[in-house]
Amino acid sequence: MFILANFIEAVARILDIALTVYMWVVVISALITWVNPDPYNPIVRFLRSVTEPVFRFIRRFIPTQFGAIDIAPLIVIFIIAFLQYFLVPTLYEIAFRLRH
Repeated sequence: MFILANFIEAVARILDIALTVYMWVVVISALITWVNPDPYNPIVRFLRSVTEPVFRFIRRFIPTQFGAIDIAPLIVIFIIAFLQYFLVPTLYEIAFRLRH
């Protein structure tokens, strides 16, 4: 059981890091839209290719356009925060229980 607990704890840490990195990608992508960047810039293309599928999925179910403000990035950040505060600690509690 000790090996399984270590594996679950490693998954929790990697998930936490991945969620944090993706949250920053979403924040940067939202900020970049304010300056109207060159659409052929490789960084802009990467940010859009990584975030637009998630934004499109959210926009399909929730109206996210309020005037000139798009709240899809904010919804994604809330979802990421929920996963970080719920899922990651739950995985740590599971790993702890497997050890004892």
